[in-house]
Amino acid sequence: MVYYFTSNVVKPSAYIYVGKDKVENEDLIAHGWPEDVWFHVDNLSSAHIYLRMRDGETWTSIPEALLTDCAQLTKANSIEGNKKDNITVIYTPWSNLKKDGSMATGQVGFKDNKLVKRVYVSQRENAIVNRLNKTKVEKHPDLRQEKEDRERELRKVERIAQQEKKKQDAQLAEERQRLKWQKDHMYDDIHTEDQMMESSNQNRDEDFLDDFM
Repeated sequence: MVYYFTSNVVKPSAYIYVGKDKVENEDLIAHGWPEDVWFHVDNLSSAHIYLRMRDGETWTSIPEALLTDCAQLTKANSIEGNKKDNITVIYTPWSNLKKDGSMATGQVGFKDNKLVKRVYVSQRENAIVNRLNKTKVEKHPDLRQEKEDRERELRKVERIAQQEKKKQDAQLAEERQRLKWQKDHMYDDIHTEDQMMESSNQNRDEDFLDDFM
């Protein structure tokens, strides 16, 4: 089971989700999306919270209000962390998560520690947690299928973009060829045989210069 939350502090609304337990966390780790950002209480046990960013957004520029929502929800879903003040929540892109066979169920590491950011949480803010909990929806998604569908959609978009680029490149090449032909032949009409003869003096009367005398 996966719990879904809606944060309305940004427009359009942002979606946050969390696995019910460590078993679901394994599925979330395995089938996350590139645009997902993972949150966890630092040095304490907690749920794995995910923020699904929208197209064009980056994990390093999450709006402050949305970052606060994610941090508060992460704190609230940590048995020990929820009871403490002055904790730290860490977050990183899903793509930076590392999982190997030596790790326990639900445990995860990082490929690059430099891609891990921290947000300080002084205390639980009930108004934020209660607002988010009112949006909570329980679902039983097929995470593997959802990811496959998403990847298929991305491949389709990329294919269309490549086809459009190929079409534009062909049009550009055709235009360049047309301009080159015009440049190479711009004097063709001037140098036709008839025009050369008209501009020549060889067929004129021998006294043609008398007109200028």
